[in-house]
Amino acid sequence: MFRKATFILLITGLLTVTFSCNGYQKTLKSSNNELKYETAIDLYEAGNFTKALQFFDILRAIHRGTPKGELLTYYTANCYFQLKDYNIASYYYKQYTQLYPRGEHVKEAAFTSAYCNYLDSPRSTLDQTSTFTALKELQDYIDQYPNDSRVKEATRLMDDLRDKLEIKDYDIARMYYRMESYQAAIRSFENLMEDYPDTDYREEIMYYITKAYYEYAEKSIYTKKKIRYEKTIESYNNLKNQYPESEYLKEVESISANARKHI
Repeated sequence: MFRKATFILLITGLLTVTFSCNGYQKTLKSSNNELKYETAIDLYEAGNFTKALQFFDILRAIHRGTPKGELLTYYTANCYFQLKDYNIASYYYKQYTQLYPRGEHVKEAAFTSAYCNYLDSPRSTLDQTSTFTALKELQDYIDQYPNDSRVKEATRLMDDLRDKLEIKDYDIARMYYRMESYQAAIRSFENLMEDYPDTDYREEIMYYITKAYYEYAEKSIYTKKKIRYEKTIESYNNLKNQYPESEYLKEVESISANARKHI
């Protein structure tokens, strides 16, 4: 008896699913756009974002420029956001702000577009296109809505992104040093201090610059050696003045002493 009841429930469930799928496909293919719209909203509100998107993709063009079109574009962006496809979500949030600049959700869409690029920003060793896009959009948001409650969060996100770019630039400069491309290393380290004057790596950067100038001088032709040894001594003195207790001083002091002997 129990097995029979279980079998009946199973068959009933399968029939219900089959009917639902058939009904869904039938609605999707029908010419009744109002029914499609109502079905799409129901699917979205039920959290069935993948199926809702199939209806939204059909309906957005039909209702473009109307209140329904506005909601469909906003919901499309939200669907992709919920599905963690942040690149496409950003595209539709941005499209919403362009098509409906006076829309109800325009501020939220502008912020979330930038936030999507923030979430899409990869680790520092990878290409940072999304990072630069996020920084630009967050700054645009702050400029456009300086008194909005999200400005504080936008500023925090920008700080996070800048920290990532700083790490990337620092790693690139050290890579040049390890490759013995001392001129490129010096230029990269000096640019790093200029771009990030409050960097936490300042002491390490000054240490690397001193060593790089010395190695650069050692490998230079005779006529270039003197000025590069002088740069070594200058860099050492800068490190010593700014960080008199630096753990690197003992090492670079001997480098500076050797540089003096060559002048």
